[in-house]
Amino acid sequence: MAREFGRSARVSAQLQKELALVLQQNIKDPRLGFITVNEVDVARDMAVAKIYITVLNATEQQRQENIKCLNKAAAYIRVEVGKRMRMRSIPELRFFYDDSFEKGIRVAELLNNGHLCTKPDKE
Repeated sequence: MAREFGRSARVSAQLQKELALVLQQNIKDPRLGFITVNEVDVARDMAVAKIYITVLNATEQQRQENIKCLNKAAAYIRVEVGKRMRMRSIPELRFFYDDSFEKGIRVAELLNNGHLCTKPDKE
């Protein structure tokens, strides 16, 4: 019988917590904005972790700069996370921007303005 939460799901959850702490406490790069770790997806073989982040109040150019900066600092971040987690090996970290928050706001605006709601014609 399969476990309800596999090892990769547990590692993803713990990695998300530790990444949030490391980004908040250990990364002092002034180019980085206020970063939120939305999701961490760890591969089944624990080799690669895809980290989806959001940067609040940032332009598209600033978002791309933040992703580039985080991917450059991924090795350092990996070492810092490794100090906090008891694992034989920490997955390679790859950062991606998560635009689902902006998409959700856009859909909510469209719904509020009535653009997506059409009333059926009565005959």
